[in-house]
Parts: sequence; C-alpha cells; structure tokens
Amino acid sequence: MRWNWQQSDWPNFKWNSSRLARAEERFLLGAGLLFGAARHLGEADRNRLIVEEMSVEALTTSEIEGEFLNRASVQSSIQKQLGLTTPKRRIAPAEQGIAELMVDLYRNISEPLSVETLFGWHRMVVSGRRDLQDIGKFRTGIEPMQVISGPTYAPRVHCQAPPSKSVPAEMKKFIAWFNRTAPNGPEPLPALTRAGLAHLRFESIHPFEDGNGRIGRAVAEKALVQSFGQTVLIALAKSILAHHRAYYDALEAANKRNEVTDWLVWFAGIAIEAQLRTTAQVEFLIDKTKLLDKLRDNMNPRQTKVILRMSQEGPEGFEGGMSAGKYGSIAQCSPATATRDLAGLVDLGALTRTGEVKHTRYALNIAIRPVPRIAIDSSGEVQYL
Repeated sequence: MRWNWQQSDWPNFKWNSSRLARAEERFLLGAGLLFGAARHLGEADRNRLIVEEMSVEALTTSEIEGEFLNRASVQSSIQKQLGLTTPKRRIAPAEQGIAELMVDLYRNISEPLSVETLFGWHRMVVSGRRDLQDIGKFRTGIEPMQVISGPTYAPRVHCQAPPSKSVPAEMKKFIAWFNRTAPNGPEPLPALTRAGLAHLRFESIHPFEDGNGRIGRAVAEKALVQSFGQTVLIALAKSILAHHRAYYDALEAANKRNEVTDWLVWFAGIAIEAQLRTTAQVEFLIDKTKLLDKLRDNMNPRQTKVILRMSQEGPEGFEGGMSAGKYGSIAQCSPATATRDLAGLVDLGALTRTGEVKHTRYALNIAIRPVPRIAIDSSGEVQYL
C-alpha cells in the first residue's frame, strides 16, 4: 500500500469545496451566536467558562489516547496559570503539562505557528515521561512510525508516517502552509477546511515520538479559533471523543489518498457539533446566573453550597443525578436534614425531582439543550441528527 505522503500529489490535497460551503457558513454563523451569548456572562462566569473549556479539552484529548487524568488537578493547574484563586494541591506532571498546553494555546491563539511552539507543546504533553528518546524535538528513530492495533501475531497497520529523516523538511513546509492559509495570510482558507487539512496533514507526518494526537488536535483548534477573530476554545476533543471509533476510521481512510472531501465533510460535522457544545455551556452559565439571582436570599448556607457545587458540573450535571446521600456528603449534614433541604429547594423551584424513595434524584431547574449530532449530507446540507 502507498500512503498519502508516498503519492505524487502529496501534500496537494484535493476536495470538493461546494460540499463544505453550507457547513462553513453554519460554522461562522455559530461563532457569531456564541460570542453574542458570551457577552452576557459576568466576569466570574467568563472565567469559569475559560477554565471549564480548557479543562474539558485537556481531559478529553488525553482520554482519546487512553490517558485518564484527575479533573480537579487539571482545573487547579489551569486556574493557577491564569492567575485565578485556587486551592493548593499536588499536581502530577501529566496533568500539569496538558494544562500548560491548553493555557498556551488560549493565550497565543492568534500567533503564527512555529517549530518552537510545537517543540514547547511537545515538552508539555510528555511532561514527566522517562521512556522517550526525543523530547521537545522531532523524532529521530530509524524504526517505521506506525499506528497499529490488534495482536502482535496479526497486527493491523492503520497508518505509517514518513521516515524520521524526512520530518524536518515536511514540518517546515507544513508550518509555512499553516501560516500562509491563516485568515490574515496571503492564501486564506475557510475555517473548517483549513482546520481539517491541518489536522490530517499533521497526523500524516506524525512528527513526534509520542503525543501527536494531542498536539494535532491543538493545531486544529488553533486553526478554528483563528477564524473567529476572538478567543474562545471550543469542545473539539470532547466531540471527537464522542465519535472516537469513527474518528480513527476517518483518519485511516484519509491517510490512503489525497482526495480528502470525505474527511473534511466528517471533520466539519464534528467541529460544528463542538461549537454547539460550547454554546450550550455558555447558555447554561447564563441560565445558572439567573437562577442563583432569583434564589440568593431564600436559601440557607447548606443549600447555597450544594447549588453552587451542582452548577460547577455544567449542563450535563452530576453523574447519576443529585441524591440525598450526595447532598449530605457535600453539605456535611444528616440524612434527615438533607431530605428536608432538598424538598425546600424543589419548592423554591431551584431543583426538579424524579424517581421515588431510594431512587429519588434531583437536578438544577435549568432547561438542558441537548447537543445534536451533526452530519453533512451528499448535497452539503448540515443535518441535525
């Protein structure tokens, strides 16, 4: 098999722009709606949105690679780097590193991409690792760089990257292309097209010994947000995680040819879905503020503590819902007090109640707007599934 980088037209990808036109329009419209909604957030909620989006991206981009990090530690590291108040806690190198990547991406989103930026991101992503030869530089190993699954006696090669000796030249061309196609560059490309091409090309080169998936998704995020003219990360990695299997299947198929319309259409749907996830988070924060303002003088300290804790979980809420047991643990009170407090919050309109007896669960009385799955049909129309 000849991989995309082995073909004569590499890296001159071809695609049908007409199939992406509606998606590009929908993405730019969504960006306007997102920023319009975000303007209604107060400073505290803006900071909460920034921390939440960065921490979700940090956790999910790591989970895609099979690495499960501590959410509280990642958030604490992000808050500290942003100069926000945070409790002191010991943070492991992996959590510290991915948090640093997200903060650096957020702060420097409009800056051109450079080899120094990528090397810095690589040092962050593999922070604490002692098993790698090449840290903060392109890979130098002589063995083929392959993505493989299955048993050792019958491995399945999903893709194979160019040899290490070719990587510096490939990445020099890639970085030049990325900056040239930026919104203010001499050859600007539409947002979804540019981000999809950037991610595919980066993953095809696979320039580092490890960490390519996380860095490649950060590159795609940078491309998407640069098109906004304003800085807010979107839930790209979280949406990719929701379509984990399809993501790898789409990347594998795109690694075998340089006509990449199918890949770009798939990626466009994921990016629009990610944008909708972020918009849902903003709308939740707005509704939460309105709810707290209405309840502020009607709750006792225990109830206030629990409602604030529930609101930190975002639109998806507590896993399994709030229960009397969870309430008692958070508020440090007896089961009888917890049950009484929860009933009072239902009466106030702060919570909704479902189930009976041991199966009773509570949720914030905020309308949850489900995030639809997005697909682009054969005519280029954006479909909400």
